[in-house]
Amino acid sequence: MLDAPNANPDLVAVAGPVMIIGGAEDKLGDKAILTRFVKLAGGTEAHIAVISTASSLGDVATEMYRDLFAKMGVRSTFGLRPLTRDEANDPSVTAAMDAATGVFLTGGNQLRLSSVVGGTTLGAALLDAHERGAVIAGTSAGASAVSTHMMAFGASGPTPKHRMAQMAAGLGILKNVVVDQHFEQRTRLGRLLAVVAGSPSLIGLGMDEDTAAIVFADETLEVVVRLQPIADDEGLTMPQLALAWVLRRSEVASAIIGASRP
Repeated sequence: MLDAPNANPDLVAVAGPVMIIGGAEDKLGDKAILTRFVKLAGGTEAHIAVISTASSLGDVATEMYRDLFAKMGVRSTFGLRPLTRDEANDPSVTAAMDAATGVFLTGGNQLRLSSVVGGTTLGAALLDAHERGAVIAGTSAGASAVSTHMMAFGASGPTPKHRMAQMAAGLGILKNVVVDQHFEQRTRLGRLLAVVAGSPSLIGLGMDEDTAAIVFADETLEVVVRLQPIADDEGLTMPQLALAWVLRRSEVASAIIGASRP
């Protein structure tokens, strides 16, 4: 077999990052998570597709993010909201994805998103965009849907129980990971533990609100979190001061530190 002429290994496409957001990302303050997404998508030159199929708010969700990204300097943002699989197979819908450097999946109902988009030409275009280097971000329901194994729904609670969670096929962008969102705020530790216990090959990723994890092609992980408030001029945070206060009490012999938050 002959090698392709003028082959250049430096031109091989690298899959783009996947950004998983736990929901309720800051939209009024410094917008740290959305700012990072825009930067990964190309900054002011980004072409961002907002897919709001999961949302029950109609075009309101699309317009909200379109306005946000425009105020952040993005010149090109367009919305896609197929409500049926026929619409998700429409060539005019999928053609719009060709120029996308970033895709943002809104919150809502992840089953609605996966059942409409998964396995369609739009679903394939989403995978193609990821493979050619576009950043794919999902918030809330959109975060759950990016994985191959999707947390569809389940009960709240800190303790895992039988049949606590129901799984479904996701969009297939993130492999071997199951994502849950609004994690601490809605007490979803139990159902994520139940899923991972039943499928030990999966990595369980629980995302708090206003927190994002960015998975890169080389399997490195970047975390974007809201800043802890500074409690004193030494730079100690409130949790650190609280721990110091607890450990100074004579009746306390030891303290167990949780690792669920930074």
